[in-house]
Amino acid sequence: MTALPGRRWSVESPAGAPDGLPLPGRFAHLHPDDGACLMEAAALLASGRFTDSPSGTHPALAALARVVNDSVGDGARQALWPLAADLADAHPPGRDYAPLLVGTVVDAAHLVRPSSRPLARYGRACRRRAEATAHASAAGAAARTADLLWWRGPGRRHLEHALRVLCAAPDAEQRLSGLLRRAVAQAREYTDGGSPGRELSCNR
Repeated sequence: MTALPGRRWSVESPAGAPDGLPLPGRFAHLHPDDGACLMEAAALLASGRFTDSPSGTHPALAALARVVNDSVGDGARQALWPLAADLADAHPPGRDYAPLLVGTVVDAAHLVRPSSRPLARYGRACRRRAEATAHASAAGAAARTADLLWWRGPGRRHLEHALRVLCAAPDAEQRLSGLLRRAVAQAREYTDGGSPGRELSCNR
């Protein structure tokens, strides 16, 4: 990770985005002079450090944002650029957030491929995980370890499979952009004290 000096970039940020951000680009970058992905921009806003995995963003949401950033065209990427400000502080505290988010992406992919048995199975698994953790305490090493193991194992696999399906859809750019916008709005609401159950759901 690179700590950046206190300076502003000379490029003009897309409309609606905070001033001084690097140019939006695909994939990770070595330095902001080369551009930035959406999560790198969020990290700069959050802490001034250049990384695509800022601590202020939930890992599952960051993973979704990275794939969307890299999968859409230049125009759509610029349109998503203002989301960096909300992504900079989007880390819902509940243990059920990650399976709810992954389940939402799985359900979106299931709409593209309704006959997919793996997607149906992943959706059920996410719902079970969300229900099991909805009111469970997040305190203690055991809970943190269990959540980390789920995210780095089945959670990430379910998300990656669903995103491959969405990226192959004829209208992938529209679906991915809309999905990320909704996910960011819901994460911010949840982070600010709302309940994920009102908006964020995986219950096809």
